[in-house]
Amino acid sequence: MTHSRIAAIDVGNDALKANFGKLESSLYIPNVVARDLEDRPVIGIEDLDDKNPLDNLHIRVHSPALRENNAIYRVGNLATKTTNSTELDPGSYKSEEDQTLIMLFASLALDAVSGKGSQQAKNNVVEANYTLGTGLPLREVKEGKDVGYRSQLLGSVHQVEFLVTPKYQGMKVNLKFDEVKVYPEGFAAYVNLVMDNDLNIINKELVDKQILIQDIGGLSTDIAVIRNRNVDDDKAQGFNLGVSESLEMIRDEILTKHGVELDSRRDVVDIITRKNDRHHIMVRGSRTSVHDITDRILLELAKKQYRYLRNVWQKNSQTEICYFVGGGSAVLKEYIKMLNNKLDGFNIEFFEDEEESIWMMANAYYKLISDFIRKTNKKPAEPANKKVEQQAGSSK
Repeated sequence: MTHSRIAAIDVGNDALKANFGKLESSLYIPNVVARDLEDRPVIGIEDLDDKNPLDNLHIRVHSPALRENNAIYRVGNLATKTTNSTELDPGSYKSEEDQTLIMLFASLALDAVSGKGSQQAKNNVVEANYTLGTGLPLREVKEGKDVGYRSQLLGSVHQVEFLVTPKYQGMKVNLKFDEVKVYPEGFAAYVNLVMDNDLNIINKELVDKQILIQDIGGLSTDIAVIRNRNVDDDKAQGFNLGVSESLEMIRDEILTKHGVELDSRRDVVDIITRKNDRHHIMVRGSRTSVHDITDRILLELAKKQYRYLRNVWQKNSQTEICYFVGGGSAVLKEYIKMLNNKLDGFNIEFFEDEEESIWMMANAYYKLISDFIRKTNKKPAEPANKKVEQQAGSSK
């Protein structure tokens, strides 16, 4: 008998974050893919299995949900090293992009073959069943796109074949979903604020407050209005503006001014948020400030985000606090704080713990899907494993 395994997956613009089982394993994969050939060249192919699979993720994906079916991809860290890698474009819908599904399937397949998944391989094929909790931006849920996204996943078999990937080369995973729950990202952030992993209420003072949650992502910004413990659908707003376009502008200006080509937006985020040498790059071996570029572009974006906050707060005057969440909030935090101190002085809050902010959505989806299972008495059987972290440069 095949058992269903819990998966809580946040396919963020910057990276995928996923929790599996009873939180005994997790994955962090940069959200970058690149089309590739079946036999990619590898230096030292005889030592392939000594390498980290997360740094060498090379797969073929077959799914009726994909526009380009049966294509071959480099995924994550491996994709960032190519010249044809792709990241989600501003203006795109996460629910309608093949890249979202490729990242989702790749993470599930990795979990399935790592020994903590649903079933042992037979003839190099793993049959893996999952109960999935995931999410979409509020604006996409309001437009009903969650229905189509969920239906693409349910009722079909999605196959991931590992090609030139350490340890798993030649293995295939057939993915099936017993249940899929798609949550609005803004509401998920609220759940994470008021509920712990055991589904107990924490931060009781927030439960009955009217609060705003401004979720700044790569491609869009959602502002959820929470009152009476629910998202007010009429008041919630989504904006087609995230940080991706500004990150690309910074990347382009650094290339123009300093002749340094950064591989991806992730490199720009690292320059802006890292603890040491922030806003500096190496130019011909010399440490060089790019503060003039980052400050000008990010301050302009922060002003736009602040106008969103002001407009929504004015229409919801009894709001008590606004929480800023999402990867874009980490990038813009200091700029938004500065503007708020100079202007309105709203009661706003950021998450100082960057790891908590990065993992907020994946942790929220875990809590929500666990609560759903508990309420419906659907209890996926889990293998007894020691807690194991699978990560690529980050952890919960």
